[in-house]
Amino acid sequence: MSHTFDEENPEQAGPWYAGGPGYGEPPMPPRRSRKRGLIATGAVALVAGGALGGLIGSMNHTVAGTVTASSRTALSASQIASRVDPALVDVVSTDGYQGATAAGTGIVLSSNGEVLTNNHVIEGATSIKVTDIGNGKTYTATVVGYDASHDVAVIQLQGASGLTTANLGNSSTVQTGDSVTALGNAEGKGGTPSVASGTVTALNQSITASDELSSVSEQLTGLIETNAPIQPGDSGGPLVNSYGQVIGMDTAAGSNYQLQGQSSTATQAYAIPIDDALSIAKQIESGTTSADVHIGATAFLGLEIGSSSSSGNGSGGFDPFGGLGDPNGQGSQSSTNGVSIAGTVSGSPAANAGLTAGDTITAIGGQSVASAEDVAHALVKYHPGDSISVSYTDQSGQSQTVTLTLASGPAA
Repeated sequence: MSHTFDEENPEQAGPWYAGGPGYGEPPMPPRRSRKRGLIATGAVALVAGGALGGLIGSMNHTVAGTVTASSRTALSASQIASRVDPALVDVVSTDGYQGATAAGTGIVLSSNGEVLTNNHVIEGATSIKVTDIGNGKTYTATVVGYDASHDVAVIQLQGASGLTTANLGNSSTVQTGDSVTALGNAEGKGGTPSVASGTVTALNQSITASDELSSVSEQLTGLIETNAPIQPGDSGGPLVNSYGQVIGMDTAAGSNYQLQGQSSTATQAYAIPIDDALSIAKQIESGTTSADVHIGATAFLGLEIGSSSSSGNGSGGFDPFGGLGDPNGQGSQSSTNGVSIAGTVSGSPAANAGLTAGDTITAIGGQSVASAEDVAHALVKYHPGDSISVSYTDQSGQSQTVTLTLASGPAA
């Protein structure tokens, strides 16, 4: 069975990220809201696979905190909220390059302020402010690491101690029909977290999606599907079972979709199973880099990515590893396989190396690239200060290779 989403009709839009830059409402003018979304580009279907396993056990609890309690009997939504709310945070990400501010949610993992959230909640952020629901204090946060491919990130609150931590359940025990409650910073309004109740409608779901502002697309698999009506700003928040245990992290949602040719107005919400999210968080916390997991500050090229013939995507956009994108989607065209450049950020490594609009990048660090996703993946293992080779075809058709030093940029 598959769920087909029609991108051409907004009333039948597919899953969108439920938070992060562009998804929560901007806290105050005059900053503009970045309309950046996860839009379905293919079928949503059942896939094989189970939980990656393992509760995180090595988080640093420097000061004792309180763990939210679970119950032996089923709780009401209001009872769940009263238990879980103190272990949540509101996340406000600011993109200094585009002057945008937006909101999401996070789950407190350790009493000294390690917080689990979606990567897209902090994507593109040049600064992050986090308000702890438990104590009402606001902290500056830094990015410990992230896995953009699986949409998981860990951030650290500066100067935090004694925070209430979430009671983490076991997502491998979740079954279709289970009652669930989603909590979060709906619409980025802050204050008491919103409550959305529903049931688990499917397991092991897969969605393929693309970002409105960039040409980056990604596939998220093994997701828990529910009909809880989560809203923009809820991304990174917990999906909780009837006993007050976190069994997932809310990530995307959609409504008014078509199922095998029949229209429906039911909500579809998607959560990353908590076992999967914590497995990635544990790797991030241990400082272990991989092909998907990046630790520490983001390497910055400073590119505005245009379209490429090989990717078939005609829109320009923000490359989360490369730099500021083209919010109007007016990327330059190229007939050469590779990733065309719509422009560069002034003073960035790319600009200083002589790259300019109309050039087409063909390889980064010796790795061929044909899409914005390829650029992102090629840069995962690199950090600010690293030297890297960039091969490209200039506007005259000549092949060039330059070596540049990566700067520090916004979170991926």
